Amino acid sequence: MAGLIDVAQLGAAAAPLLERCRFPAVGSAVTCGVSGGPDSTALLALAVASGLSVTAVHVDHGLRLGSADESEVVALTAAFLGAAFRSVHVDVARGPNLEARARIARHAALPTGTMLGHTSDDQAETMVLNLMRGAGLEGMAGMRADARRPILALRRSETVALCATLELSVVNDPSNNDPAFGRNRVRHEVLPLLTEISSRDVVPVLVRQAGLARDAVDFLRAHAEAIDVTNAAELASAPLVLARIAVREWLRGCSDENHPPDAATVDRVLAVARVERRSTQVGGGWTVARTQGQLRLESSTDGRAANEIG
Repeated sequence: MAGLIDVAQLGAAAAPLLERCRFPAVGSAVTCGVSGGPDSTALLALAVASGLSVTAVHVDHGLRLGSADESEVVALTAAFLGAAFRSVHVDVARGPNLEARARIARHAALPTGTMLGHTSDDQAETMVLNLMRGAGLEGMAGMRADARRPILALRRSETVALCATLELSVVNDPSNNDPAFGRNRVRHEVLPLLTEISSRDVVPVLVRQAGLARDAVDFLRAHAEAIDVTNAAELASAPLVLARIAVREWLRGCSDENHPPDAATVDRVLAVARVERRSTQVGGGWTVARTQGQLRLESSTDGRAANEIG
């Protein structure tokens, strides 16, 4: 891989995939988060092929020996494709929840609106993980196909094939095979087992289910917006399905990644609204309490009120 890629070769390889991608208008300036793996490398190539002005950003967590070399791989790939490049270093201490903390640090280091190389396979994995943590209907809706995830309709096999066709160097992250991380076990064990049991590829099935769930969530959320979630009586008397959605949206700011709470947390908050309990912890150091018929979200660490989080 040297010099600049042949534009005709790039266009021919990318054309069949671009039909299912969601890139902005030709000439738009975009940033792509590129780890060096095949998904994010394919994202970079497809963004260039769609006529965008692209900057590739690599985030180095410094968690593995040779991580700086991975940044160099991305830099060379960006230069080969005619994209700009920038590297960012973040410090992530080893310890519990390493995968989640590294993801939070990575997303915090990337500019707002950065495109990510999530695929349909990531969507299926996310749905299974959300189901296991009790995320409810919204969890089954998975990731929303939007400007940040332009290749969500593609399969991982297609990103790997594109990189091979274009002879792009990719980084093989050994942590992607580490069974200590739940997503890896879903990827390498759960989904293959479901495919074997059902005698068909379950990823497209799960992706279709995500679309159906998302349509339902959007419809219900529009109706839930009319509920004053801080009014205990109004919340308690609302249809249960709408009340649950209203609470989940209200509590998003309690999560480091803006995730909604699990079903058990939502039900505890509704119990507070129904005067079945006085208060409840909702995670992240936050508590929902009831005072004179009003629900109040308070920080148990510094006394901040709900309107101070976001």
